[in-house]
Amino acid sequence: MALTAPALLVGPDRHGRSVAVAGGLVVGEAPPDAARLPCPEGEISAGAVCAHTHLYSGLARHGMPPATPAPESFVEILERVWWKLDRALDAQSLRASALDYVARALLAGTTALVDHHESPNLIEGSIEILAGACEQLGVRALLCYGATERNFGADEARRGLDECRRVPASPLLRGLVGLHASFTVSDQTIQAAGQLARELGTVLHVHVAEDQADVADALARGYPGPLERLERLGALPRGTILAHGVHLSAEQVRRAGELGCWLVHNPRSNEGNRVGYARKLGESGRVALGCDGWDADMTVEQQALDRLAAAHGDTRTGERLARGNALIAERFGTRPEPLQPGALGDLVVRQHGAIQHVVVGGRVVVAKGALVTGDFDAITAQARAQAERLWLRMASL
Repeated sequence: MALTAPALLVGPDRHGRSVAVAGGLVVGEAPPDAARLPCPEGEISAGAVCAHTHLYSGLARHGMPPATPAPESFVEILERVWWKLDRALDAQSLRASALDYVARALLAGTTALVDHHESPNLIEGSIEILAGACEQLGVRALLCYGATERNFGADEARRGLDECRRVPASPLLRGLVGLHASFTVSDQTIQAAGQLARELGTVLHVHVAEDQADVADALARGYPGPLERLERLGALPRGTILAHGVHLSAEQVRRAGELGCWLVHNPRSNEGNRVGYARKLGESGRVALGCDGWDADMTVEQQALDRLAAAHGDTRTGERLARGNALIAERFGTRPEPLQPGALGDLVVRQHGAIQHVVVGGRVVVAKGALVTGDFDAITAQARAQAERLWLRMASL
């Protein structure tokens, strides 16, 4: 378990702002023994939150071969790319993937990640690997295993839900209950996920209406849609995180908001997978920004959102990146407004727009633009080596 970082005073920055952190939280006044991180030419701001991602995809940047034949639909993209990758993961490749992904996220100023994990041939122990990488490098994270029945049936789902029990609560980590997507699980598994979330005092994290295939499956099962299916089966506790929502109607988005659910917009992924633009998300005030396994540079994700919103005439996207802080605060029971007393002690210092320092829970994890909690060059080299092994295993599936 990670220890709480010592007290820290950041600033003053070029605007005269200082932020004090003690016990992992922002405080009104720094203790006398607080360490100091001066930044006279920098600007202090809140750390970014990536509200939906997949740490297991971290090796994809290191030369993943294209699928052959080329996928022609969203389901084929899953079958020929991501469902092959997750089946090929072993402990070594998963650890390398997580470390590489987390390191790059921190260097980009992202201080919190909401992860959704799957590795069907490495279920037991997978959360421990992810938690270890997050603790080692010092990122804040919400973790879960995305239970599914798409490979080995109901027993696979049961094991996935059991793995959700194993998230170690710490100053940096909290657990969620994951489902891959409702079209890959039975009603019984959905009910079990809802029951587990209530037992653990947490919420679900699930893909919803990312593609029309999810909607069609719910209709075939006799439900109006995937959102209604989850609601009727008791799997939408307040605070649940619904990724994508591209094919939800305006009424469904409003209903999700009434239930206290978070929706997460993933613009680059949605564009790359050709599933559409999630325009209806503007019907809810509880929409955060994620990247769905792309690199967790949320400045780049925000730029993609701005570009796509302009192309679709969508004027209701302005607060999505900032709302991730409120999502994270809910799970940690802290003040939702960042940089205020009682908020999580997560912040960044930029100088001329570039990341200089990153602080998570009062711990300096990036200083002068360099990762200080790990050897970035060694992490990258290991990721590349493990990526080559992973591509060979994928090719054999």
